[in-house]
Amino acid sequence: MKLRLLLTAALALTFAFSASAQDTKKKKGGAAPLNKGEITGGLPPDARQLKLGDAAPDFKLLGIDGRTHTLADYKSAKLLMVVFLSNHCPYSHAAETRLIPLAKQFKAQGVEVVAINPNSPDSVRLDELGYSKYNDSYDEMKLYARDAGFPFPYLYDGDHQVAAKAYGCLATPHVFLFDQQRRLRYVGRVDDSRFEDPATVTKHDLRNAVTELLAGQPVTIPQTIVMGCSTKWNHKRDDVAKADEKWKAEPVALETIDAAGVAQLAKNTSNRLRLVNVWATWCAPCVEEFPGFVALSRRLSNRDFELVTISMDDPKMLPQAKKFLERQHAVPSARLKRLLTAEGRTATNFLYTGASADALVAALDPAWPGPLPHTVLIAPGGKILWRHNGAVDAETLKDEVLKHLGAYYTPEEKR
Repeated sequence: MKLRLLLTAALALTFAFSASAQDTKKKKGGAAPLNKGEITGGLPPDARQLKLGDAAPDFKLLGIDGRTHTLADYKSAKLLMVVFLSNHCPYSHAAETRLIPLAKQFKAQGVEVVAINPNSPDSVRLDELGYSKYNDSYDEMKLYARDAGFPFPYLYDGDHQVAAKAYGCLATPHVFLFDQQRRLRYVGRVDDSRFEDPATVTKHDLRNAVTELLAGQPVTIPQTIVMGCSTKWNHKRDDVAKADEKWKAEPVALETIDAAGVAQLAKNTSNRLRLVNVWATWCAPCVEEFPGFVALSRRLSNRDFELVTISMDDPKMLPQAKKFLERQHAVPSARLKRLLTAEGRTATNFLYTGASADALVAALDPAWPGPLPHTVLIAPGGKILWRHNGAVDAETLKDEVLKHLGAYYTPEEKR
Protein backbone atom coordinates (compact mmCIF):
# COMPACT_ATOMS: atom_id res chain seq x y z
CA MET A 1 0.00 0.00 0.00
CA LYS A 2 3.02 2.28 0.40
CA LEU A 3 3.18 3.35 -3.23
CA ARG A 4 -0.60 3.61 -3.55
CA LEU A 5 -0.86 5.77 -0.43
CA LEU A 6 1.94 8.04 -1.59
CA LEU A 7 0.19 8.49 -4.93
CA THR A 8 -3.13 9.13 -3.20
CA ALA A 9 -1.56 11.67 -0.90
CA ALA A 10 0.17 13.33 -3.83
CA LEU A 11 -3.12 13.67 -5.68
CA ALA A 12 -4.75 15.15 -2.61
CA LEU A 13 -1.87 17.49 -1.92
CA THR A 14 -1.82 18.80 -5.50
CA PHE A 15 -5.58 19.32 -5.64
CA ALA A 16 -6.56 22.96 -6.00
CA PHE A 17 -9.78 24.77 -6.64
CA SER A 18 -9.33 26.46 -10.03
CA ALA A 19 -10.96 29.86 -9.89
CA SER A 20 -10.06 31.87 -12.96
CA ALA A 21 -10.91 29.31 -15.63
CA GLN A 22 -14.26 28.46 -14.13
CA ASP A 23 -15.63 31.84 -13.13
CA THR A 24 -16.61 32.66 -16.70
CA LYS A 25 -18.59 29.44 -17.06
CA LYS A 26 -20.05 29.35 -13.58
CA LYS A 27 -23.77 29.74 -13.22
CA LYS A 28 -24.85 32.07 -10.49
CA GLY A 29 -25.07 30.25 -7.14
CA GLY A 30 -23.69 26.96 -8.46
CA ALA A 31 -20.45 25.09 -8.93
CA ALA A 32 -18.67 25.11 -12.26
CA PRO A 33 -18.16 21.98 -14.32
CA LEU A 34 -14.62 20.71 -14.58
CA ASN A 35 -12.53 21.90 -17.51
CA LYS A 36 -10.30 19.56 -19.45
CA GLY A 37 -6.75 19.65 -18.15
CA GLU A 38 -7.59 20.95 -14.67
CA ILE A 39 -6.02 19.43 -11.57
CA THR A 40 -9.01 17.51 -10.27
CA GLY A 41 -7.59 14.90 -7.92
CA GLY A 42 -9.12 12.10 -9.98
CA LEU A 43 -12.67 13.46 -10.26
CA PRO A 44 -14.61 12.05 -13.23
CA PRO A 45 -15.36 14.45 -16.11
CA ASP A 46 -19.03 14.87 -15.13
CA ALA A 47 -18.18 15.89 -11.56
CA ARG A 48 -18.32 19.46 -10.30
CA GLN A 49 -16.16 21.09 -7.66
CA LEU A 50 -17.69 23.46 -5.16
CA LYS A 51 -16.11 26.84 -4.53
CA LEU A 52 -16.23 28.83 -1.33
CA GLY A 53 -19.52 30.69 -1.30
CA ASP A 54 -21.35 28.14 -3.44
CA ALA A 55 -24.75 26.85 -2.40
CA ALA A 56 -25.01 23.34 -0.98
CA PRO A 57 -26.15 20.91 -3.69
CA ASP A 58 -29.30 19.00 -2.89
CA PHE A 59 -29.15 15.24 -2.36
CA LYS A 60 -31.62 12.39 -2.07
CA LEU A 61 -29.89 9.43 -0.47
CA LEU A 62 -30.80 6.35 1.52
CA GLY A 63 -29.53 6.36 5.09
CA ILE A 64 -28.65 3.36 7.21
CA ASP A 65 -31.80 4.15 9.17
CA GLY A 66 -33.86 3.12 6.11
CA ARG A 67 -35.04 6.68 5.41
CA THR A 68 -34.35 8.79 2.33
CA HIS A 69 -32.55 11.98 3.36
CA THR A 70 -32.53 15.29 1.51
CA LEU A 71 -30.88 18.65 2.09
CA ALA A 72 -34.23 20.10 3.21
CA ASP A 73 -34.31 17.69 6.16
CA TYR A 74 -31.60 19.82 7.79
CA LYS A 75 -33.00 23.28 7.04
CA SER A 76 -33.22 24.20 10.73
CA ALA A 77 -29.52 23.66 11.38
CA LYS A 78 -27.44 26.75 12.08
CA LEU A 79 -24.48 25.09 10.37
CA LEU A 80 -24.51 22.01 8.17
CA MET A 81 -21.49 19.80 7.79
CA VAL A 82 -21.54 17.35 4.88
CA VAL A 83 -18.63 14.97 5.31
CA PHE A 84 -17.72 12.10 3.01
CA LEU A 85 -16.54 9.04 4.95
CA SER A 86 -16.07 5.35 4.19
CA ASN A 87 -16.01 2.01 5.94
CA HIS A 88 -12.63 0.86 4.66
CA CYS A 89 -10.30 3.87 4.77
CA PRO A 90 -7.80 4.26 7.65
CA TYR A 91 -7.58 8.03 7.05
CA SER A 92 -11.32 8.17 7.57
CA HIS A 93 -11.09 5.95 10.65
CA ALA A 94 -8.52 8.25 12.23
CA ALA A 95 -10.44 11.44 11.42
CA GLU A 96 -13.62 9.97 12.89
CA THR A 97 -11.99 9.77 16.33
CA ARG A 98 -12.07 13.60 16.31
CA LEU A 99 -15.15 14.12 14.15
CA ILE A 100 -17.51 12.12 16.38
CA PRO A 101 -16.80 14.06 19.61
CA LEU A 102 -16.89 17.31 17.63
CA ALA A 103 -20.34 16.46 16.26
CA LYS A 104 -21.60 15.60 19.74
CA GLN A 105 -20.13 18.77 21.26
CA PHE A 106 -21.61 21.23 18.76
CA LYS A 107 -24.98 19.59 18.15
CA ALA A 108 -26.56 21.60 20.98
CA GLN A 109 -25.38 24.78 19.25
CA GLY A 110 -27.23 23.92 16.06
CA VAL A 111 -24.52 22.16 14.08
CA GLU A 112 -25.79 19.17 12.10
CA VAL A 113 -23.48 16.58 10.59
CA VAL A 114 -24.44 14.39 7.65
CA ALA A 115 -22.00 11.68 6.58
CA ILE A 116 -22.08 10.27 3.05
CA ASN A 117 -20.29 7.18 1.77
CA PRO A 118 -19.38 8.00 -1.85
CA ASN A 119 -17.71 4.71 -2.76
CA SER A 120 -18.79 1.95 -5.12
CA PRO A 121 -18.02 -1.27 -3.22
CA ASP A 122 -17.44 -3.00 -6.56
CA SER A 123 -14.57 -0.59 -7.25
CA VAL A 124 -12.63 -1.37 -4.09
CA ARG A 125 -9.76 -3.82 -4.61
CA LEU A 126 -9.33 -6.54 -2.02
CA ASP A 127 -5.91 -5.20 -1.04
CA GLU A 128 -7.55 -1.85 -0.22
CA LEU A 129 -9.55 -3.47 2.58
CA GLY A 130 -6.60 -4.19 4.84
CA TYR A 131 -7.67 -1.76 7.57
CA SER A 132 -11.29 -2.76 7.99
CA LYS A 133 -13.57 -5.73 8.42
CA TYR A 134 -15.96 -4.09 5.99
CA ASN A 135 -16.24 -3.06 2.37
CA ASP A 136 -18.31 0.01 1.45
CA SER A 137 -21.66 -1.64 0.70
CA TYR A 138 -24.87 -0.28 2.19
CA ASP A 139 -25.38 -3.27 4.50
CA GLU A 140 -21.80 -3.07 5.74
CA MET A 141 -22.26 0.65 6.42
CA LYS A 142 -24.77 -0.31 9.10
CA LEU A 143 -22.22 -2.55 10.78
CA TYR A 144 -19.38 -0.08 10.50
CA ALA A 145 -21.45 2.84 11.86
CA ARG A 146 -22.56 0.64 14.76
CA ASP A 147 -18.99 -0.32 15.59
CA ALA A 148 -17.72 3.24 15.25
CA GLY A 149 -20.62 4.76 17.19
CA PHE A 150 -21.74 7.29 14.58
CA PRO A 151 -24.05 9.89 16.21
CA PHE A 152 -25.05 11.31 12.82
CA PRO A 153 -26.87 10.02 9.71
CA TYR A 154 -24.80 7.90 7.34
CA LEU A 155 -26.01 7.96 3.74
CA TYR A 156 -25.16 5.72 0.78
CA ASP A 157 -24.13 7.23 -2.56
CA GLY A 158 -22.15 4.31 -4.00
CA ASP A 159 -24.52 3.21 -6.76
CA HIS A 160 -24.89 6.43 -8.72
CA GLN A 161 -22.49 8.79 -6.87
CA VAL A 162 -24.62 11.82 -7.68
CA ALA A 163 -23.79 13.62 -4.44
CA ALA A 164 -20.09 12.79 -4.65
CA LYS A 165 -19.97 14.34 -8.13
CA ALA A 166 -22.09 17.34 -7.14
CA TYR A 167 -19.84 18.18 -4.20
CA GLY A 168 -16.58 17.13 -5.83
CA CYS A 169 -15.57 14.49 -3.30
CA LEU A 170 -11.88 13.84 -3.76
CA ALA A 171 -11.33 11.30 -1.02
CA THR A 172 -12.50 10.08 2.34
CA PRO A 173 -12.58 12.04 4.55
CA HIS A 174 -13.62 15.23 2.75
CA VAL A 175 -15.51 17.94 4.66
CA PHE A 176 -17.89 20.63 3.35
CA LEU A 177 -19.13 23.11 5.98
CA PHE A 178 -22.07 25.39 5.15
CA ASP A 179 -23.46 28.41 6.99
CA GLN A 180 -27.15 28.96 7.80
CA GLN A 181 -27.78 30.20 4.25
CA ARG A 182 -26.15 26.96 3.06
CA ARG A 183 -23.19 28.68 1.50
CA LEU A 184 -19.85 26.88 1.59
CA ARG A 185 -17.58 28.46 4.20
CA TYR A 186 -15.02 25.72 4.81
CA VAL A 187 -13.81 22.80 2.67
CA GLY A 188 -11.05 20.30 3.26
CA ARG A 189 -9.89 18.03 6.06
CA VAL A 190 -10.91 17.42 9.66
CA ASP A 191 -7.40 18.18 10.90
CA ASP A 192 -3.79 17.68 9.86
CA SER A 193 -3.16 14.19 11.31
CA ARG A 194 -3.61 10.86 9.58
CA PHE A 195 -3.15 8.97 12.85
CA GLU A 196 -5.60 7.91 15.55
CA ASP A 197 -3.80 9.59 18.46
CA PRO A 198 -5.25 13.10 19.08
CA ALA A 199 -1.82 14.15 20.34
CA THR A 200 -0.57 14.02 16.73
CA VAL A 201 -2.96 16.81 15.69
CA THR A 202 -1.34 20.23 15.38
CA LYS A 203 -3.96 22.03 13.25
CA HIS A 204 -7.63 21.75 14.23
CA ASP A 205 -8.93 23.16 10.95
CA LEU A 206 -12.54 21.98 11.06
CA ARG A 207 -13.01 22.71 14.76
CA ASN A 208 -11.65 26.23 14.26
CA ALA A 209 -13.95 26.82 11.30
CA VAL A 210 -17.03 25.70 13.25
CA THR A 211 -16.09 27.86 16.24
CA GLU A 212 -15.54 30.95 14.11
CA LEU A 213 -18.78 30.55 12.18
CA LEU A 214 -20.81 30.06 15.36
CA ALA A 215 -19.25 33.24 16.68
CA GLY A 216 -20.33 35.11 13.54
CA GLN A 217 -16.76 35.49 12.32
CA PRO A 218 -15.29 34.66 8.92
CA VAL A 219 -13.27 31.46 8.74
CA THR A 220 -9.58 32.27 9.01
CA ILE A 221 -8.47 29.25 6.98
CA PRO A 222 -11.48 28.37 4.80
CA GLN A 223 -9.79 25.81 2.56
CA THR A 224 -7.26 23.05 3.26
CA ILE A 225 -5.78 20.12 1.39
CA VAL A 226 -7.64 16.83 1.34
CA MET A 227 -5.71 13.71 2.26
CA GLY A 228 -7.22 10.24 2.35
CA CYS A 229 -8.32 7.26 0.29
CA SER A 230 -9.37 8.32 -3.18
CA THR A 231 -13.06 8.05 -4.04
CA LYS A 232 -13.85 4.67 -5.53
CA TRP A 233 -15.73 5.73 -8.65
CA ASN A 234 -17.92 3.28 -10.54
CA HIS A 235 -15.73 3.45 -13.63
CA LYS A 236 -12.88 1.85 -11.65
CA ARG A 237 -14.61 -1.53 -11.52
CA ASP A 238 -12.46 -2.73 -14.40
CA ASP A 239 -9.37 -2.05 -12.28
CA VAL A 240 -10.63 -4.58 -9.73
CA ALA A 241 -11.01 -7.25 -12.41
CA LYS A 242 -7.55 -6.49 -13.75
CA ALA A 243 -6.04 -6.80 -10.28
CA ASP A 244 -7.73 -10.20 -9.86
CA GLU A 245 -6.35 -11.45 -13.16
CA LYS A 246 -2.87 -10.21 -12.32
CA TRP A 247 -2.96 -12.03 -8.98
CA LYS A 248 -4.11 -15.26 -10.60
CA ALA A 249 -1.30 -15.09 -13.14
CA GLU A 250 1.44 -15.06 -10.48
CA PRO A 251 3.51 -18.28 -10.26
CA VAL A 252 3.16 -20.40 -7.12
CA ALA A 253 6.27 -21.64 -5.29
CA LEU A 254 6.34 -24.61 -2.91
CA GLU A 255 9.53 -25.49 -1.04
CA THR A 256 10.36 -28.30 1.36
CA ILE A 257 11.11 -27.58 5.02
CA ASP A 258 12.28 -29.55 8.04
CA ALA A 259 11.68 -29.02 11.76
CA ALA A 260 14.66 -26.69 12.08
CA GLY A 261 13.27 -24.52 9.30
CA VAL A 262 9.88 -24.41 10.98
CA ALA A 263 11.49 -23.43 14.27
CA GLN A 264 13.19 -20.54 12.48
CA LEU A 265 9.86 -19.41 11.05
CA ALA A 266 8.30 -19.62 14.51
CA LYS A 267 10.93 -17.20 15.86
CA ASN A 268 9.58 -14.57 13.47
CA THR A 269 12.53 -12.26 13.27
CA SER A 270 10.61 -10.03 10.84
CA ASN A 271 8.57 -6.95 11.72
CA ARG A 272 5.38 -8.61 10.44
CA LEU A 273 2.60 -10.64 11.95
CA ARG A 274 3.07 -14.19 10.68
CA LEU A 275 0.03 -16.44 10.25
CA VAL A 276 1.04 -20.09 9.89
CA ASN A 277 -1.49 -22.63 8.64
CA VAL A 278 -0.65 -26.34 8.70
CA TRP A 279 -2.76 -28.30 6.22
CA ALA A 280 -2.87 -31.24 3.81
CA THR A 281 -4.65 -32.05 0.57
CA TRP A 282 -6.17 -35.17 2.20
CA CYS A 283 -7.67 -33.09 5.04
CA ALA A 284 -11.20 -32.04 4.06
CA PRO A 285 -11.49 -29.20 6.64
CA CYS A 286 -8.09 -27.89 5.48
CA VAL A 287 -9.23 -27.76 1.88
CA GLU A 288 -12.51 -26.13 2.83
CA GLU A 289 -10.98 -23.33 4.88
CA PHE A 290 -7.97 -22.64 2.64
CA PRO A 291 -9.63 -20.04 0.33
CA GLY A 292 -10.26 -17.87 3.39
CA PHE A 293 -6.54 -17.81 4.14
CA VAL A 294 -5.68 -16.80 0.59
CA ALA A 295 -8.33 -14.05 0.59
CA LEU A 296 -6.98 -12.72 3.88
CA SER A 297 -3.44 -12.76 2.51
CA ARG A 298 -4.57 -10.69 -0.46
CA ARG A 299 -6.56 -8.34 1.74
CA LEU A 300 -3.56 -7.65 3.96
CA SER A 301 -0.95 -7.70 1.22
CA ASN A 302 0.03 -4.08 1.84
CA ARG A 303 0.27 -4.39 5.60
CA ASP A 304 2.87 -5.88 7.92
CA PHE A 305 1.45 -9.37 7.56
CA GLU A 306 2.58 -12.67 6.09
CA LEU A 307 0.76 -15.95 5.47
CA VAL A 308 2.88 -19.10 5.68
CA THR A 309 1.39 -22.46 4.73
CA ILE A 310 2.94 -25.80 5.69
CA SER A 311 1.67 -28.90 3.91
CA MET A 312 1.71 -32.23 5.75
CA ASP A 313 1.37 -34.21 2.53
CA ASP A 314 3.85 -37.01 1.88
CA PRO A 315 6.91 -35.46 0.17
CA LYS A 316 6.17 -37.72 -2.80
CA MET A 317 2.89 -35.79 -3.15
CA LEU A 318 4.63 -32.44 -3.63
CA PRO A 319 3.39 -32.01 -7.24
CA GLN A 320 -0.22 -32.60 -6.14
CA ALA A 321 0.16 -30.18 -3.23
CA LYS A 322 1.59 -27.57 -5.56
CA LYS A 323 -1.29 -28.00 -7.99
CA PHE A 324 -3.72 -27.39 -5.14
CA LEU A 325 -1.87 -24.19 -4.18
CA GLU A 326 -1.92 -23.09 -7.82
CA ARG A 327 -5.69 -23.58 -8.00
CA GLN A 328 -5.99 -21.46 -4.87
CA HIS A 329 -3.59 -18.81 -6.22
CA ALA A 330 -1.65 -18.96 -2.95
CA VAL A 331 1.06 -16.43 -3.74
CA PRO A 332 2.62 -13.59 -1.75
CA SER A 333 2.13 -10.03 -2.94
CA ALA A 334 4.81 -8.21 -4.91
CA ARG A 335 5.56 -6.14 -1.82
CA LEU A 336 6.03 -9.22 0.34
CA LYS A 337 8.23 -10.85 -2.30
CA ARG A 338 10.57 -7.86 -2.12
CA LEU A 339 10.70 -8.12 1.65
CA LEU A 340 11.36 -11.86 1.51
CA THR A 341 14.18 -11.37 -0.97
CA ALA A 342 15.79 -8.80 1.32
CA GLU A 343 15.57 -11.33 4.16
CA GLY A 344 17.05 -14.16 2.10
CA ARG A 345 13.79 -16.08 1.64
CA THR A 346 11.99 -17.07 -1.52
CA ALA A 347 8.74 -18.79 -0.49
CA THR A 348 5.78 -18.70 1.86
CA ASN A 349 4.45 -22.17 0.99
CA PHE A 350 6.27 -25.19 2.37
CA LEU A 351 5.93 -28.97 2.53
CA TYR A 352 7.18 -30.63 5.72
CA THR A 353 9.68 -33.43 5.08
CA GLY A 354 10.30 -34.74 8.59
CA ALA A 355 9.10 -38.19 9.60
CA SER A 356 8.25 -37.07 13.13
CA ALA A 357 5.16 -34.98 13.72
CA ASP A 358 6.44 -34.48 17.28
CA ALA A 359 9.36 -32.48 15.95
CA LEU A 360 7.01 -30.22 13.99
CA VAL A 361 4.77 -29.64 17.00
CA ALA A 362 7.77 -28.80 19.18
CA ALA A 363 9.12 -26.42 16.55
CA LEU A 364 5.90 -24.55 15.83
CA ASP A 365 3.53 -24.75 18.79
CA PRO A 366 3.98 -27.12 21.75
CA ALA A 367 0.32 -26.53 22.67
CA TRP A 368 -0.84 -28.03 19.36
CA PRO A 369 -2.78 -31.24 20.14
CA GLY A 370 -1.93 -32.78 16.78
CA PRO A 371 -4.97 -32.82 14.41
CA LEU A 372 -5.14 -30.81 11.20
CA PRO A 373 -5.67 -28.07 10.36
CA HIS A 374 -3.76 -26.02 12.90
CA THR A 375 -3.20 -22.27 12.78
CA VAL A 376 -1.05 -19.90 14.83
CA LEU A 377 -0.62 -16.13 14.65
CA ILE A 378 2.91 -15.18 15.62
CA ALA A 379 4.04 -11.69 16.59
CA PRO A 380 7.45 -10.31 15.70
CA GLY A 381 9.80 -11.92 18.20
CA GLY A 382 8.01 -15.27 18.25
CA LYS A 383 5.13 -14.83 20.71
CA ILE A 384 2.01 -16.76 19.70
CA LEU A 385 -0.87 -14.28 19.85
CA TRP A 386 -3.59 -16.71 18.80
CA ARG A 387 -3.89 -20.38 18.01
CA HIS A 388 -6.74 -22.44 16.61
CA ASN A 389 -6.97 -26.18 16.10
CA GLY A 390 -9.51 -27.32 13.54
CA ALA A 391 -11.19 -25.42 10.74
CA VAL A 392 -11.78 -21.69 11.20
CA ASP A 393 -14.31 -19.65 9.24
CA ALA A 394 -13.03 -16.77 7.16
CA GLU A 395 -14.79 -14.02 9.13
CA THR A 396 -13.42 -15.22 12.47
CA LEU A 397 -9.96 -15.46 10.98
CA LYS A 398 -10.16 -11.97 9.50
CA ASP A 399 -11.49 -10.42 12.70
CA GLU A 400 -8.80 -12.05 14.82
CA VAL A 401 -5.92 -10.88 12.65
CA LEU A 402 -7.32 -7.36 12.22
CA LYS A 403 -7.75 -7.12 15.96
CA HIS A 404 -3.98 -7.34 16.30
CA LEU A 405 -3.09 -5.27 13.24
CA GLY A 406 -5.53 -2.48 14.08
CA ALA A 407 -7.72 -0.24 11.91
CA TYR A 408 -5.43 2.81 11.85
CA TYR A 409 -2.12 3.93 10.50
CA THR A 410 0.46 4.31 13.25
CA PRO A 411 3.60 6.43 13.20
CA GLU A 412 5.63 3.22 13.52
CA GLU A 413 4.28 1.72 10.31
CA LYS A 414 6.60 2.11 7.36
CA ARG A 415 4.70 3.43 4.39
